[in-house]
Amino acid sequence: MASGLEELVARLKQSKTIKSTEMEGAFLSVPREKFFPKESVDYAFVDTAFSIGPDSTISQPTTIAMMLSLLEITPDEKVLEVGSGSGYVLALLHKITGKEVFGIELDKELVKSSKKTLEELEIPAKVVVGNGKKGFPKEDAFDKILVSAACIKVPDKLFTQLKDDGLLIAPVGERVQDIIVYNKKKEPIFQIGTFVFVTLR
Repeated sequence: MASGLEELVARLKQSKTIKSTEMEGAFLSVPREKFFPKESVDYAFVDTAFSIGPDSTISQPTTIAMMLSLLEITPDEKVLEVGSGSGYVLALLHKITGKEVFGIELDKELVKSSKKTLEELEIPAKVVVGNGKKGFPKEDAFDKILVSAACIKVPDKLFTQLKDDGLLIAPVGERVQDIIVYNKKKEPIFQIGTFVFVTLR
């Protein structure tokens, strides 16, 4: 009998949201329920966003898979997530890249809990408390940057931390957002809508 996680991944494959064996392996190897409050683990395998605190959510699996696909994450890349929340996406990023991953999150309690969960799962990650608009402190030259919170305009600082051939993905807009992929020159190269994310603060 398939587990809740296996059934979720099967649905994501059927909808063609998961398009590669690498991403399928990542989703299957990360226990999504570990990133949920204990009293809410029954919601871990539902394909919907879920609140994990004031102004914070763990994104819908379909949305996460789509953003990772659009960002074209590959092994050995250095990746930053802005608005890393529970740490779930960071775990997926590590499974795909095989490298240490970087996260920045404004909520101190989420940083504390996400670091604890990632350590328990032996995921090498640097997660810091900070304003995502200012980028990751003392780090740059990221191959990919994933912004997991809505912004009216992608902060310039994030582009300065991107490699010349790097890609950045972000939900852009006010009440509703389009997910846009940018290159280093701040040029949009792909756009899809419509989504609703918590706001980047």
